[in-house]
Amino acid sequence: MAEMDTSSSGGGHKKGPGVKKGKKMSTRVDLTPMVDLGFLLITFFIFTTTMSQPTAMKLFLPKDADKPDEQNKIKESGALTILLGGDNTVFYYEGELAPNGANFKSANYSNGDDGIRAVILRKKASTPEKDLMVVIKPSPQCTYKNVVDVLDEMSINVIKRYALVDISPVEEQLVEKSVAAAAAQSK
Repeated sequence: MAEMDTSSSGGGHKKGPGVKKGKKMSTRVDLTPMVDLGFLLITFFIFTTTMSQPTAMKLFLPKDADKPDEQNKIKESGALTILLGGDNTVFYYEGELAPNGANFKSANYSNGDDGIRAVILRKKASTPEKDLMVVIKPSPQCTYKNVVDVLDEMSINVIKRYALVDISPVEEQLVEKSVAAAAAQSK
C-alpha cells in the first residue's frame, strides 16, 4: 500500500544559522494491489455478463415428399403472392396470375390502406387460417432490405405459412414493365 521512506536521518528541530535543514521524507505508493484488484473486477464482470444471443428467425421447413405430386399444395383461393421489384416497389396478386395480368396490383411498404400490411390483413381476414399461404417472390432488382421488410410483415401479422420462392420469368417481366411504367409516370 503506502509506505514511508524513513531511512534519512532528520536530526532534531534546531533553527538558526549554521544548522542544516533536514531532508524531507518521501512517500511512495505501491499500486501493485490496485492492478490485481482491477484484473479481478474485470474477470468478475466478464464471467457474470450474459452474452447477447444472435437474433435469427425460426424456419419451419416442409417435409420432403417421395413423389412430387404429394408435395404441399395450396388452395388457389388462399394464396397471396407478393412480388418484390426494384426501387422499393411491391406487387401482389391473389390466387393464380391471370393470363392478361388483370389481378396484378401494386402496393407500397407504408402502413396505409394501399400498403402491403393492409393487403395481408385483408387476405388474412377473408381466408381461413389453414388455407392462407403467402408466397414471396423477390426479383433480382429488389434489395435485401425489402425482403427483410416483407418477412417482418409476416411476423407482425402472424402469418404462419409463407414461402420464399424464385420469381418466374413471366412475373419478372410483368414487374419490370410495371416499374418502368411507374417511373415514366413520375417524370
